[in-house]
Amino acid sequence: MLSFLKRSKSAAEPPSLYQQLGGETGVRKLAERFYDIMETDPRAHDLLAIHALPLTAIRQKFFEFLSGWLGGPQLFVEKYGHPRLRQRHLPFRIDVKLRDQWLLCMYQVLDEQVEDPLVHMQLKQRFTALAHHMINTD
Repeated sequence: MLSFLKRSKSAAEPPSLYQQLGGETGVRKLAERFYDIMETDPRAHDLLAIHALPLTAIRQKFFEFLSGWLGGPQLFVEKYGHPRLRQRHLPFRIDVKLRDQWLLCMYQVLDEQVEDPLVHMQLKQRFTALAHHMINTD
């Protein structure tokens, strides 16, 4: 009887954004495309300029962060501890211009890769809030 209740409870839980994006494959695809856009879109020039090249390591870290942030495995936390995103980004001057460039890249990824309108909206809201939170200078 208890195993039936456990199954019923977990069956009622909605899938995480991580799962809705296709798990590891979908989240990695999202992270990779984000940096592809940043590297090739001249409108993201200033954002690209604050990143060390090549972007191989940061692509992996972003995937690991997104994995846990979207409800999947806590890969980033397991390797590096709590993300403390704002603190980790303090060495960089993040203003409205950089926020907007970051969102430009992220919104394009969402438009290209997320077909479900509800998931698209949820992700856009979460990424927008995250980007606003990262601003550390006028």
